[in-house]
Amino acid sequence: MAEIILCITITGKIFLPGFDTVNVNECVKSIETGFGDTSNYSDVLKYVLLGNDGNVLYQNADGLSTTINEAIKRGDLVLDLNTPEYSGAHIIFHNENNKIIESYKNRLVYSVILISFLQLVLILSYFLYLKRTITDPFNKLSSFAKRIADGNLDIPLELDRQHIFGSFTESFDIMRSELKKAREAEKKANDAKKEMVAKLSHDIKTPIASIKSTSEIGYELTKEDRTKEFFNLINIKSDQITTLAANLFESSVEDITEIDVNPSAHSSEEIKKIIQNADYLNKAGAFDIPPTNVFIDKLRLQQAFDNVFMNSYKYAGTDITVTATTDKDYLIIDVSDKGPGVPDNELPLLLEKYKRGSNASEKEGAGLGLYLTSYFIQKMDGELKLLSEDPGFTVRFYIRLS
Repeated sequence: MAEIILCITITGKIFLPGFDTVNVNECVKSIETGFGDTSNYSDVLKYVLLGNDGNVLYQNADGLSTTINEAIKRGDLVLDLNTPEYSGAHIIFHNENNKIIESYKNRLVYSVILISFLQLVLILSYFLYLKRTITDPFNKLSSFAKRIADGNLDIPLELDRQHIFGSFTESFDIMRSELKKAREAEKKANDAKKEMVAKLSHDIKTPIASIKSTSEIGYELTKEDRTKEFFNLINIKSDQITTLAANLFESSVEDITEIDVNPSAHSSEEIKKIIQNADYLNKAGAFDIPPTNVFIDKLRLQQAFDNVFMNSYKYAGTDITVTATTDKDYLIIDVSDKGPGVPDNELPLLLEKYKRGSNASEKEGAGLGLYLTSYFIQKMDGELKLLSEDPGFTVRFYIRLS
């Protein structure tokens, strides 16, 4: 609309003055009365004086038409000039309208370019506004919902009331918090159940051992074959009860190993995205991942890096350094912080289930993060190593190249 209004405004103001009759007559009169004496010719207009043979007798400016054909093409005014001394001459008055029209055309083009540029700036600004207030927040909510579905409830959703999803963001984070509380309560209940099963297993084994030892003594003391069979049956059933109690205990604590890990070939660029997603507090500076192909399960690798970064946030609270190199078989990634670290003698224990460092007692945790991380990496045909620094702590990922 702005372009149309501008075009109408400019084209509506185009004014083509034409030829001023008074000035034309003045020039003609000056030539007729003083023909041959160019000092007496009027110069109020631009013109060319041609002889009857077509030769230029006089012109008062450059760039004018010097032939009749050229004058006609340019729209110049051509008049015959007859004097007593010289007949058959022509006067060609220069037409300025073409120059005026060209000037208006240039102004029109520049105006349209300017308006188009302003439109482009407006569209780009609006696009960035929509991206900031709708697209980006929606993508964050989508990614957050996927993490919730995957069971990752530790990473909070950043609150921002400056976009239309602000209230949803708060509601989503409240949902995450409540789910985390429910998950923690469920974990406590499961841990209590496991502890109860372990105690029951131990309590069952004690009387069963007494029954078994008593039956063995009875078996040796009795002389009757029938009684011996009964004592032998008691021994067999005691062993069965002991085995069942052990299986019950193992099944209650070994269910973690049933998590599926399905690695496949991916570009190492995916790992950079995974690390950036895990580092939601932006503690890690700029880092590069060597371009290569790796053998990973993206979902499980995301959980692995989430666990490592969450531990660093919780126990160190410092900046994090990420470095990556490759060797013949592995992409090696170090995630290092500057926290208090872990004593060397405790490093192997951290990869075991329900094991935590001695300096972590004041922090909430179950001792499963690094165990699961190591489990996932091993299922991807890789390896996880823990290194104690001075100061700090490093988790080293060996990710199989594809």
